[in-house]
Amino acid sequence: MAVMNFGGIDENVVTREEFPLAKAKEVLANETIAVIGYGVQGPGQALNLRDNGFNVIVGQRKPSKSWDKAEKDGFVPGQTLFEPEEALQKGTIIMYLLSDAAQIEMWPTVKKHLTAGKALYFSHGFGVTYKDRTGIIPPADVDVILTAPKGSGTSLRRLFLEGKGLNSSYAIFQDATGKAHDRTIALGIGIGSGYLFETTFQKEVYSDLTGERGVLMGALAGIMEAQYSVLRENGHSPSEAFNETVEELTESLIKLVSENGMDWMYGNCSTTAQRGALDWKGPFREAVLPVFKELYAKVAAGEEAQRSIDTNSQPDYREKLEAELAVIRNSEMWQTGKVVRSLRPGK
Repeated sequence: MAVMNFGGIDENVVTREEFPLAKAKEVLANETIAVIGYGVQGPGQALNLRDNGFNVIVGQRKPSKSWDKAEKDGFVPGQTLFEPEEALQKGTIIMYLLSDAAQIEMWPTVKKHLTAGKALYFSHGFGVTYKDRTGIIPPADVDVILTAPKGSGTSLRRLFLEGKGLNSSYAIFQDATGKAHDRTIALGIGIGSGYLFETTFQKEVYSDLTGERGVLMGALAGIMEAQYSVLRENGHSPSEAFNETVEELTESLIKLVSENGMDWMYGNCSTTAQRGALDWKGPFREAVLPVFKELYAKVAAGEEAQRSIDTNSQPDYREKLEAELAVIRNSEMWQTGKVVRSLRPGK
């Protein structure tokens, strides 16, 4: 573990250099990693582990689209692909990668297979942090660990195939065997993390829920919709409004931020753009700061968790979700985006 300075604050991080893949494979040489769930995070983590040479099996209900996907991805029924209970029995490390609502539903089945010495692995601190709401209380004789990639399973897999990595947080909630730390880091390296930074289950879920509802998804969508609407109301064409709101951000500017920071992006824009951005950054920050404070308070109080549990556990959740997504998909802005993407060179 290395201590790195981030903006004047020291943090514990683990890199591939100090904990190489060879060491990770040595740590997990005698483990059977059972990936329970093959939906959002499951495929990326399972495939990266398998391609890195670890002993991976998948537990997924049959029949289902996820079972078919796992089989298409090369997991073999009866050898590396099983119904969840059989995979739970065989696994020494249980990677619990179902949705939060599905984790609650399957927990009684999972718990009975958590025999002494096994490890229960999460990529989200939700179930354990909000245990009073989820009922997920692990037995005392198993390791309870977390590695949380900072992005989707699709991104994790894509970057892995490009020879890159997606940064991940890691946390240890319970060390029953004395091996929890090495197991956690080895899994983090195995799934293709760029580097790993230390957190807790509670901090992971608080930051994750705030980020998803804030800058990463909710705020981003809301700000885009607001700017697009103002441009359209003032007579700008759909194409112009979309390009100024979305295309320039996603295809140019955000990549400069990723490359070398916000100041680097500003430095590579016109002086007119720089002045306007610097002048308006403050008003936007002050406008949204109360919203973020309210959001974080609701996350910490468990209100956002309960809303997710109540909504996502409904039997018609998927149908309601699709209806909400269809509204976004069919809006003028995103229909315009579909046309704009089709006009990109090389399409």
